[in-house]
Parts: sequence; C-alpha cells; structure tokens
Amino acid sequence: MTALAPAGSDDRARIRVRGLVQGVGFRPFVYGLAQRYALTGWVRNDDAGVLLEVQGRCTDPFVNALRAELPPLARIDALEIERVPPVAQVHETAFEIRESARGARVSTGIGADAAPCAACLAECFDPADRRYRYAFLNCTHCGPRFTITRRLPYDRAQTSMAPFPMCATCEREYHDPRDRRFHAQPTACPACGPRLSRSLEEIVERIRRGEIVAIKGVGGFQVACDARSSATVERLRRAKQRDGKPFAVMVASLASARRLARLSAQEEALLVSTRRPIVLARRLPGERLAPDVAPDLAWLGIMLPSSPLHHLLFHEAAGRPSGLEWLEQPQALALVMTSANPGGEPLVVDDAEAARRLEGICDVVVGHDREIVVRCDDPVMRVVAGAPLVVRRGRGFVPDGIDLPREVPSVLAMGAHLKNAVCVTRGSRAYLSQHIGDMDDVETVRFFDETVRHLQAILEVEPVAVAHDLHPDFVSTRLAQELGLPCVAVQHHHAHVAAVLAEHGRQGVHVGLALDGVGLGERGEAWGGELLRVHGARFERTGHLAPLPLPGGDVAAREPWRMAVAALWRLGHFAEIERRWGCKGAALRSMLDARVHTPLATGCGRWFDAACGILGVRDRSGYEGEAPMVLESLVRSPRVLHGGWRITDGVLDLLPLLDALRGMSPEAGADAFHGTLAAALVELSLPSLGTEREIAIGGGCVVNAALTGSLVEGFAAHGVHVLLPRLAPPGDGGLALGQAWVCAQAIGGS
Repeated sequence: MTALAPAGSDDRARIRVRGLVQGVGFRPFVYGLAQRYALTGWVRNDDAGVLLEVQGRCTDPFVNALRAELPPLARIDALEIERVPPVAQVHETAFEIRESARGARVSTGIGADAAPCAACLAECFDPADRRYRYAFLNCTHCGPRFTITRRLPYDRAQTSMAPFPMCATCEREYHDPRDRRFHAQPTACPACGPRLSRSLEEIVERIRRGEIVAIKGVGGFQVACDARSSATVERLRRAKQRDGKPFAVMVASLASARRLARLSAQEEALLVSTRRPIVLARRLPGERLAPDVAPDLAWLGIMLPSSPLHHLLFHEAAGRPSGLEWLEQPQALALVMTSANPGGEPLVVDDAEAARRLEGICDVVVGHDREIVVRCDDPVMRVVAGAPLVVRRGRGFVPDGIDLPREVPSVLAMGAHLKNAVCVTRGSRAYLSQHIGDMDDVETVRFFDETVRHLQAILEVEPVAVAHDLHPDFVSTRLAQELGLPCVAVQHHHAHVAAVLAEHGRQGVHVGLALDGVGLGERGEAWGGELLRVHGARFERTGHLAPLPLPGGDVAAREPWRMAVAALWRLGHFAEIERRWGCKGAALRSMLDARVHTPLATGCGRWFDAACGILGVRDRSGYEGEAPMVLESLVRSPRVLHGGWRITDGVLDLLPLLDALRGMSPEAGADAFHGTLAAALVELSLPSLGTEREIAIGGGCVVNAALTGSLVEGFAAHGVHVLLPRLAPPGDGGLALGQAWVCAQAIGGS
C-alpha cells in the first residue's frame, strides 16, 4: 500500500501545520509525499489544523515539498517542526491517514466555496463517466465548503451532506488516499447524492421561452432569465422593483465574456478564479444585451459559472457537446443572474420559502434536496488603480481570514446600517462575514443574527468586547448594547481608515482619507469627506470637505437635483434655480434661506450628487450611488480644472468647480469633476502628511475607478504611496474590519 522506510533510518519529525488545511485535500497530499520519499508515519486533522509525523531518511526533502507543492485550495500560515525519537519499524511499517481528533477550541479554518475544477468538468461532460451531467459533482479541489458546514472539524457529519449516505462506489473513492475524492465531504453521484427538482431540459426551454426561473445555487436562490430578451429583463426589473440597478450577466466561459466586455488580463484572471466573482468590466459597443440589463452604465457585471448546475445550463443550451472544447467557443446563451431577495431582503435559501417569497417574480422554482446552511451572496470585484478590489464580499471569500499586524483579543464588530457585514477576530486574523445587507427589516436582522452565531460557532470564539458605530440609532448599535459585553463605539470614518491600515498590517500613526456619503461625526455632525490622523484607537480630524446643506435632509441623498440647488444657492445663482426647477426649486430656495430642514454634511458623495444635478446626469437616484455611477461612466480622461477649489484652515471648498460645471457638457463635466476633485484632495492632504510618504484611503467612493486612479497618480507625483482596501470592501461592507481593529487596540491599551 505504501513504501516502507529504508532499514536503519532514524530520522523522525513531528510537524504541526496551521492554516487552511482541512477540506482541501491536504492529508492525501501529505500521504502522496510520504510515498514519494519512502516515509512511514501518520497524518490527521485536529482542532489546530493538521498534525503529522514522518520517519525515514528523506524528511528534509519531504518538508521542502510540503511547503512548495500545496493543493490548489490550501494555505499554510505556520509550519512547526519538532525532531522526535524514531519508532521501531516493527511498530510502524507504513504511512497512514488517521481519523480527525477533537479537543478544545478550534484554531484551524475551513475553506470557502470553490468553482468546479477542470477534472470535475471533464467528468461532467464525458458521456462515459458515471457523473455525466451530474449537477452536484465535486472533489477535494472544488465544490461547496462554507455554505454547507455547521461546525468544525470539517467532516461530512457536520455538513448538510449528512442525510446522503454514500453508495459503495463513492465510499471506495472517499476512503482511497490515491483518489481525488479522498475525504471530499460533499462527494456524491447520481445514485446517492442530491437531486434537482426539475430537469435541465425543462429549465433551459423555459428560459428560451422568455420565462423567469428561480434556481437554487450554492449560497442561495438566484433568479435567471435570457439577458438578450428586452421584454423578459424589463418584466424582471418591474417584478423585483429594482429601479435602474444593474443586473449581473452570466456566460459560459471567457470566450463568451470577451464578446460582451473589453477585458484586461487581470479581469480575466478574476473571472476564472475559483471564487468566480461578478467582475465589473467596461462593456463593448454592440454587445446586444437587453438595454435594461445595466442602463446608462459603461460597465457590465460579468460572471462565469460557479457551480456544476450553472455549467450544465450552458451545456444543455449548446446541445450537450462532449469534452471541454466547446467552452473555447463563444456561446449564444447569456443569462441575467441576480440574487433572489425580494424587496432587498436576505437571500432565499429554502425550497418552500422560495415558492412562497418568489411568487409573482418567477415563473418556476428549481430547487434541490441539499440544504444551504449559510446564505452567501455572489462576490463583486473590480480592478481599481491597477489591482483587484472587493466591492462586495461573499461566496468564495468567506470565511477566509485577513491577517492583522499582531495577535489581538477576540472581539465582535457589528458593522454599519447599510451594506452590513460583521467581523470576528481570533488570534492574529480577522474574519469578515459575507454581505448581509441594509438593516431595515426584520428578515435582515434575523440574517444578521444567524451570521454572527454561525461565524462564532465555526471559529469557536467567545468575544470579550463588541464594537459598533458611533451612531446611537443604528440597529447594529442597539444589538451590540444588548449583548452584555463591554462596548466600544467607533467613529464611522475612523473605522474606514482603520480597515485599510489593518489589512495592510500598519501600526502606529498614519494619515488617512475617508471618502463616502455620510457618517456621524464626533459632535453629531454629518461627516463624509474626512482627512484623519489615526493612531490606533485614537484619531484627529485634520481636514475635511466643506459642508453642503441637505435640503429636506436624507432625501437629498436620493435626489441629486436637491444638492444641485444647494450648491447653486451657495453660489448665489438664484435665477438659475427657478429657471431649471420651477416652483419646487423656489420652495427649496426658501428652505435654504430660512435654514429650515437643511442640515449640513461634508460627505464626498453629496458633492458628487451636486455635480450630477448641475450637469443634468440624474435628477433622482433609483438606487444608492446611481447618479455618481452614471457620472463615472461618462469619464474618458480626467482633467484638472485649475482654480477649481480653495482650501482654508484645512477645509476644502469645491464650489469654484461646481460653478464651472454649469457651462459644460455632461462628458466634459465628468472629466473635470473627477480630475479636479482628486487634485484638490491631494493638496488638502499634503500638509498633514509632512514627511510621511504613505496615506490610507477608504470609504465607498474608492470603488470609483476614475477618482481612485487619479488620486493614486496625484499622490505618486509627490512621492506618496496610497494604501487601498483590497481584501475588504472600501465602503460600509468593510467597516466592521476597521471597527474590530480599533476595538482590539482600545481594550489592548494601544
């Protein structure tokens, strides 16, 4: 079965491996190396990761190979080697894989869900294979992990595959260390595994007929339809009450994606990665998708299949070709693939729940009998300033940890009100959850609670403190205060900058820019364009954007014309207000004159809205950030309008820029606004930087590639390096990481 150690060998090593080493084929990998180097010994999973002992004459080459030749989904964080006395050959004649051991607290990790590997796809499309066209095939190198796991260790009994006893053939594969499916916990086949509720033929035929189909995916139900059918996409938009928010489009392969968007090498690498994110890429003219897929935007959200079921939909539409060669050719089918969450509520995950909650949206529901333990939406990524950036964290990313600069106490961070995600720290890593959503309804709060409990369960941590936003009325703040733990309130923009510093392993004093819509300031003001000097749990505000009045309060964030009126009022262009907006403009001017319901805000997003309103890009935003996204779509080459700003005592006023926009076309105005805003922010920041050559930039506006690219170039011209969020979303979806890092330093005394 295994090679024996050479006679007379007396070298034995005990090796502790920490990291992402369970459920990724690590033990059979070790087994194979032991065979290669003729070693005896054993390997097993336990609470801390993987423990093994090897004996023979070639333990050093074994250790080198262990470091260098990892399975595709594995990651080693630490390797601890101890020389121990050898075992007599009479007691150990082979190398074996032992059963998992449980002890105290789990300190290993579980992998994120991974898209099908090439070997599994080859089986899926091979008519002679027993898993031909099976929608749930997987192996140790791919398949579901996080979304089917209740607790660690990662064994089948702890997952939603427990109700599916393996057939004899699957059992043999599962117990054979030489097989790709050795201890692949979700392994199954048509004889013993989960089944779809409807046939692939019916699903594809319904889509071709213009129907809207709900499909149970890896982390929740998705809603799919023909992306080239204008009538169907328009009907879906009305049914989901989605306003103008763009839909993601799924295509079969890179060959098909290249027909829709101008893809860079980095974007292509993201699309084919095991995480299979939605990638925002610049669309090609004449891509022939329905106009309602992404109205007025210069980019599309494109994704490739993330599960065998997705692949099989395209395979069926292509006429069931054998092999993988068909994926090298563009396929006609393009699917709108959007989350099944009516009214902005959490993802639907249960078949019966889908039939109830998706009625009126979908024509048919396609479920299956494998339970989704954890909801997890599709991740969204974009290449910004030359590197990938996570816009929304989800399937494929969670529960991967983010390395912190040092070991910290275990804390729980509750995130923000919008685009909520939570974070738990353990040791020297922070575990940021999947996207939860806006905390506006009971279902989302329930999902929030599920996420917190599950994250703590799989990490087996008990937080000693909880961090929350400074805003006292956030639901997340109230929930934090009900936990009975010491609470640390973290100012919103401090958390944005701290998240970037945590991800990049920075400690000590650093300067940061936080650019977003709104967050509560230290004295109750509305902040949003802030220059901060951060030192651990403390910060100092050294500059900010000039405040603009918000006529009507929060509604101004959804109606850019109001911000345009506010700017023109500040500039004294009263006649233009009434000429462009008539009676309603006059009414807003009266409010501004009387200082009635016109709170001030320094939000960078509100300056964007004012520019959009003045340029006539959008009077109203149907979804958060719509107007600025459309404005960015018009950018061709950002340019600096000299004299477009003034800085007084650390306050940056952009009214000269807005005044100049009045005479420009939307396209020219978009170039001028982005380039000038970036140049002005660089000038605002330089005095606070002094001799420092590094600045951290966070907040939702960082997703704007035109602005962020111009900022990076502008700072580089002064020899300043920009730290950007890459692993956590720059907006409120990454806020909990910053809260956790600030909280950990606060209770740790730094």
